[in-house]
Formats: sequence, C-alpha cells, structure tokens
Amino acid sequence: MDFKHLFVCVAGCLAVTSYGKGGDAGKPKDWPVFSSVVYEGNDAVFTKNPLRKDEFYNPILQGCYPDPSICRRGDDYYLVCSSFAMFPGVPVFHSTDLVNWRQVGHALDRPSQLKVHDTGTSNGVYAPTIRYNPHNEMFYMITTQVSGGFGNMMVKTKNPEEGWSDPIKLHFNGIDPSIFFDDDGKAYIVHNDGPKKSLWKGHRVIKLWEYDVETDKLVPGTDKVIVDGGTKLDKHPFWIEAPHIYKKDGKYYLMCAEGGTGEYHSEVVFVSDKVDGPYVESPNNPILTQRYLNPMRENKIEHAGHSDVVEGKDGKWYGVFLGIRPNEKGHSLIGRETFILPVDWSGTFPVFENGLIPMEPKQKMPAGVENKQGEDGYLPCGNFSFTDDFAGKALDNRWVGIRCNPEDFVSFVQGGLRIEPFGADISEKKPLSALWLRQMHGNFSFGATVDYRPRSESDLAGIACMQNRNAQIVLGLTKKDGRTMITLVRRLKDKTEILGESEIVGKRPVRLQVEAQGEDFRFSYSTDGHVYHNVGGKVDGAFLSTTVAGGFVGNVVGLYATSGNNR
Repeated sequence: MDFKHLFVCVAGCLAVTSYGKGGDAGKPKDWPVFSSVVYEGNDAVFTKNPLRKDEFYNPILQGCYPDPSICRRGDDYYLVCSSFAMFPGVPVFHSTDLVNWRQVGHALDRPSQLKVHDTGTSNGVYAPTIRYNPHNEMFYMITTQVSGGFGNMMVKTKNPEEGWSDPIKLHFNGIDPSIFFDDDGKAYIVHNDGPKKSLWKGHRVIKLWEYDVETDKLVPGTDKVIVDGGTKLDKHPFWIEAPHIYKKDGKYYLMCAEGGTGEYHSEVVFVSDKVDGPYVESPNNPILTQRYLNPMRENKIEHAGHSDVVEGKDGKWYGVFLGIRPNEKGHSLIGRETFILPVDWSGTFPVFENGLIPMEPKQKMPAGVENKQGEDGYLPCGNFSFTDDFAGKALDNRWVGIRCNPEDFVSFVQGGLRIEPFGADISEKKPLSALWLRQMHGNFSFGATVDYRPRSESDLAGIACMQNRNAQIVLGLTKKDGRTMITLVRRLKDKTEILGESEIVGKRPVRLQVEAQGEDFRFSYSTDGHVYHNVGGKVDGAFLSTTVAGGFVGNVVGLYATSGNNR
C-alpha cells in the first residue's frame, strides 16, 4: 500500500470514528463474532424452468442491481449499476461473453469518492454510466451522487479492476449523466434536466454539453436541449431520463428511459445526423416495455427500462436493462434487477427482441458460449446458495455496508468475522456496523452463527432485514433485567415493536435464521444447531417491499451489531 492509499484509509477510519461510533462498545473480546453464514434461494420459477445446455437465466444479476450500464473494450465487457447508500459504491462486473459475469470490485470504494454517511438508503449514488474511450485508452464512470456535496461526478481508470480516480465534479444540474466519445475524439455529456418552464407533471428535457477530455471540464456555453419532453408530446410523456448516445452507420442515436421507474417504465429511441440534433423519434417507440401486457401472466417481469446497449463480438447487439420480478401479491422485495436481451438493429432503429411481449425466465445462449454461472468465480443465477465462513481474510464483493465502509468495523479472527459495534441503532440515519447481502430470491433463508455475550440492554448483535430505517426487522441477542435474551424487533414507519423474545441460558454460540416464503417471514434460533425455536410467529414481510416502503432499493439481509440499542 502506498502512502496515498494509506492516508486515504486512515482518514476514512477517522471519519467513521467521529460519526459512526458511540456508546460503550467494550473491548474487542466483547464484540460479536459471526460465522457459518448461509444464504439459500429457492424460487418456483427456476424449479419449473430447468435450463437446457444452450440456455441461461434472466436476470443475469439477481438482487438490487438497477440502472445497468455496459461498455466493451476488445473482448472484455464491463457493467455497472446504481448502489444508493451502499458502501463500497457502484459495483463493477466483467464478462467476455455477456452471460457469465464476475464482480471485480467497485468504482467508489473510499471516502474521497463516496460520502453517504448521513443519507437515506434510497439516496446516494444514482444511474452510473460506464464508457471506454479508445482515443486515450481510458474508462470513465459518470454518475449522480445526491449526497456529500458531489452532485454529478466522474471517475476514470486505465483498468476497472485496479481502482478508480478521485471524483471529477461536473457543474450542471439534473441527473443521469452519460458520456459519449465520437470518432474524431471529441466528447459529449448528455443528461436529464428540468425544462425552463414545466408544461405538465413529469416534463423533463435531455441536455447535451461538449466535454474537454484534456482538462476534464465542461466546455462553457455549449449546453443545448436536444429533447424537450420525450416522445408523443400530445400525450404528455413523463420522466424522459437515463440518456445514452450511440453512433452507427454515420448517424447518432439517443436512447432514453421514459415513463418513470414503475409500471409505465419503457425505453425509447431517437436519431439524428448530428450529435447535437435535431433528434427525430422512432415511429415504433417504445422499443422495450412490459406495461401493455396481461397483469395475470405467469412469471411476470415488470418495469422494464433504463437500458444500455452494446455491440457484441459476434456483430449482434445486446441490451441490459432493469426490471422487477413481483411476487404473487404484486410486491417486490428483491428490488430492481439487471436483465439482458438481444437487440435487432438491422433496420434504422434498434428494437429489443421479445422486449414488447412477456419476457421469459430463460434466454438462448449466444453462439459458442458455455454457461458457467455459479462456477469458477462467476456469479450464480437461478436457485443457488451462498456460504461464507470468513476464512479467506477478505470480504466477498457481494457484502456491503450501509453509509460506511465495512473495513471500518470488521476484522477477521479465529472462528469467523468480528464486528465492532457502533453506537448507532439501525433505525438511525447514521453509519451502521452491519454487513449486508441483497435479497436475491422471493423464497429464501439466511442464517448465521453468532458468538456474543451482551453486557447491557444497549448491546445487541444478530441478523436483520432492512429496506430503510423505518422498514426493518432484527433478531438479536441483548440483555434484559440481567438476563441474556433473544429478541425479535420490527420497526414499521415510526413505530418499534417487540414481536417476541426468549431467554438464552449458557454461553455457547447461537444460530440465528430467517426463512421467507414470499411475504411470510419466520425467525428462529438454535443453541445446538439442530433444534430451532421460532420467535414472534409468522411475520408479514410486505412492509419490506418497495411497494409499501417506497424508495428505490430492495430488501437486504445481514449481520448487525450495535452498542446503542434503543429497543
């Protein structure tokens, strides 16, 4: 580690110490040690649709990985997604065939790049775009960070797997920026912005700027509105956003999301002879949506949109986009995931193949590609399990913190992972000493063994489910009247309620577990690893869905500790 990175790490730890810790956390020997984490998903859609040799599952990234963006350099594809208040931020994935993906890190992995310590779970980092500039052999990731005073910003690197620069602030309003590199080496930034005068609810514009690659600055006075309102203006389209520019056969194409991120979500496209317009919309818009379909269809995928396309090595085009897999009650606890479809660009305008009819849970493999999902480090898809005994001395990339870096409170010890409790309770909008995985299935179980002896009622450690600070549930060990207790506590809106509790006798580690079948959640514990005792009965988990809790993120499950328990 060089001096620069050492300074960044020390500064980050000091920053977390000042705003994250508090209370009396005791000495390290008093801190909880977690081990034998097991997450297992078992959704009927995958059981009923087994893969043939030439098929793979869609989505390609299960869990809350929305707003995907993709680029290509030679034989390598890189993909990024929104991360909101998660730390590290903006996960980076790599593939050579568009089917098998490895996570190779995060674009924002240190405090100088990411300041989300005081923001809500659905705030933070929105809608990143990743692009490769062949003129300087540099990768760029541009995004909106609605926290920490960043606003619109960019980082860059020669190698997405070896870290990214400190942020370059971009001084313009609006959200969802994207960068485009033309054949002559010139660069342009395009983004969503507000109109000079709003003519209807959801009226937005798409604006273009010239960008100086040498100075990494916008060219003053070059901003221009290239789309005002969206498509079919007589119908008052709403929320034209997430713009990307592509060049094909000498023409410029502008592709955008439209209709908001809910049931009316869609993808639309425009064409122009010049990069700054005028842009003419496709007569066949939208080119991707699920909004017109029978709501009673099987294996529903909804809210499709916010796409990015890339030309494959086979000369065909492919598009990644977000969508949700709602449960039978129409709710989404998993959140918005990343899907992929081939794109037919044989005519003037691109069209997503099968993007306007009910999407299937399986896709045909591209020619010559072998499905290795879940093997050799590639992320699994379908029904799968994830186990972690923390023996590798480095966290799997799928673990994240909320509002702070996990490296600031975790340490690898004999027998597992130790978490240093912060003084913040999970209901506070503060950095949490908690390690999270995204919920990736409608039906899942998540369990961990915790070795912990709380000293007071302020101490608590266990497992948790959380959508936001007012939609969460915790199963943990704490003290009450001098006794060690297992307690199940739910926070719904502004109300905190103890759903069940049980005394624990002895000092051996305890196994904690949550099992969910759709919206039916059951929490239990075991002191011998064999016999499990339910706590709190059956809990309605609908409050953890985006439909009920609001916001943009899915439910996360994780390991949580605090020295500031206020339950």
